[in-house]
Amino acid sequence: MNVYQELLARDMIAQVTNAEKVEETLQNKKIKFYIGFDPTADSLHVGHFVQVMVMAHMQRAGHTPIALFGGGTGMVGDPSGKTEMRKMMTKETIAHNIACFKEQMSKLIDFSDGKALMVNNADWLLDLNYIEFLREIGVHFSVNRMLAAECYKQRLETGLSFFELNYMIMQSYDFLVLAREHDCILQLGGDDQWSNIIYGVDLNRRADARETFGMTFKLLQTSDGRKMGKTESGAVWLDPEKTSPYDFYQYWRNVDDADVITCMKMLTFMPLEEIAQYAKLEGSDINKAKEVLAFEVTKLIHGQEEAQKAREAAKALFDNKADTENMPTTKLSDDDFEDGSANILNILTKTGLAKSRGEARRLVDQGGVSVDDAKVQEIGFAIEYETLKESPVIIKKGKKVFHKLTL
Repeated sequence: MNVYQELLARDMIAQVTNAEKVEETLQNKKIKFYIGFDPTADSLHVGHFVQVMVMAHMQRAGHTPIALFGGGTGMVGDPSGKTEMRKMMTKETIAHNIACFKEQMSKLIDFSDGKALMVNNADWLLDLNYIEFLREIGVHFSVNRMLAAECYKQRLETGLSFFELNYMIMQSYDFLVLAREHDCILQLGGDDQWSNIIYGVDLNRRADARETFGMTFKLLQTSDGRKMGKTESGAVWLDPEKTSPYDFYQYWRNVDDADVITCMKMLTFMPLEEIAQYAKLEGSDINKAKEVLAFEVTKLIHGQEEAQKAREAAKALFDNKADTENMPTTKLSDDDFEDGSANILNILTKTGLAKSRGEARRLVDQGGVSVDDAKVQEIGFAIEYETLKESPVIIKKGKKVFHKLTL
């Protein structure tokens, strides 16, 4: 099975500019391809994970990935899927975020000995001569066609700035530069990037009469169309400081039954034959597949040891055992106590189990909080300093979220 058929079998491919030619090329040649990552945060998140997995599959098949970091485009921001303009970032913030991306991506992509490249579009975008750029590149773009693209069309009612209108041209120019300098012939991306990608293919044809291709991949969504990778506390990050390995594991352990096989196909390297066996499971047996999914995904991002710790901690809680060593933990200080006790609302916000005191109050009122297996009945509940001094306290939110408190 060639890599195109592999990605197809894993239900990852959404759209291709010339499917037959792309498959033939990937089967008979070793090519360079690229995916762009705008550094909008200091960590990759689950939404990026699919793209990194595609890069890894392609690299394993002998192709050379180019990871393009948007040091230039990140200063504008992609309007795709946004109802308003992104917050502008400083060059320093962008540089820091790119450094974080590089470190995380290196866990799945081999950048040694030219097996993959990292480039930054700031190198060619920030010093452009505006008039020369308009004369060489701008003439190839029809504003009428651009405004018909989905990424812009949905913004016309709420307002699209000229600033953001440039994004598509900049991304298309990236493809032209990479084709000229690195003989890159294929751009990949999430399906929300389809408009931007086909304009890059078109620019290569118009400017250099070069044949290039584009391919997009399905976004990570639940079976009912909701975007995955979001929790009550925010995005699921690949950075262990932002989403702990335990919470990361629990996220995948708790996905809906209908989404387990999709996630196995898209986010692991498990053989398709093995995944097919898990697809046959029904009822409570599906939990076995969820445990495998959670372990495999956590192992890829955080390593074997952290994945095992997370699995053991989760199993201990499920079996009501006392082993809580690897559970997410918050250490309280003297400042968290008033007259020897700490109010439950303050604790819920400090641990991140609630975003605000208002949310914490609602959790308690709805019976969604327990302390050492005893349901908290009122918002005035407090944990005593002396209690914590004797042993850690376990807070439970809902049925599946656990957190340990210590001094």
